[in-house]
Amino acid sequence: MDDHVELRAMAEADLPFVERLRTDPDLAGPFLWDGWRDPRRFRRRWEQDGWLGADTATLVVTADTDPIGVVSYRRITMAGVAWCWSIGISLMPEARGRGIGARAQRTLVEYLFVYTLAHRVQAETDVDNIAEQRALEKAGFTREGVIRGYAFLGGGYRDEVLYSVLRHEMPPGGNTFPPPGVTV
Repeated sequence: MDDHVELRAMAEADLPFVERLRTDPDLAGPFLWDGWRDPRRFRRRWEQDGWLGADTATLVVTADTDPIGVVSYRRITMAGVAWCWSIGISLMPEARGRGIGARAQRTLVEYLFVYTLAHRVQAETDVDNIAEQRALEKAGFTREGVIRGYAFLGGGYRDEVLYSVLRHEMPPGGNTFPPPGVTV
């Protein structure tokens, strides 16, 4: 828990790191590896908006200034005109199990509640991804239930667990924003 975890906007120099994290099955891990895809999609997205779009974005997670993963958020339409953010995380294997994921996700949620009008942030994770479920709970999320057959992974449909946090449940953790390192 000694790692100083920060989020920052992606730089062009981060593209090889992100490409490796998301295209190497051993690095992506069993819950994020979804098959071989066009590796140039990361460069194209960078050229489009620097990974900071209005409806979806990806930030680099650093520990002691070294990139160790990414967090992302995307807008999800709910009922009527309501919307929320759905967040995700991908960490290098050596960064897992150290509390970094929970801290990075909490920082992302605090950022989203400070800089957007969202009332809800949610996350979905595989029913067998116990480590991510624990990280979300440590980050302040509440387990809502299981979404059956929600994800296609490894040749079959998988159940996912839905977590959420509402704006009033996540008072800022004493941070002033942007938190150190968040340069979005």
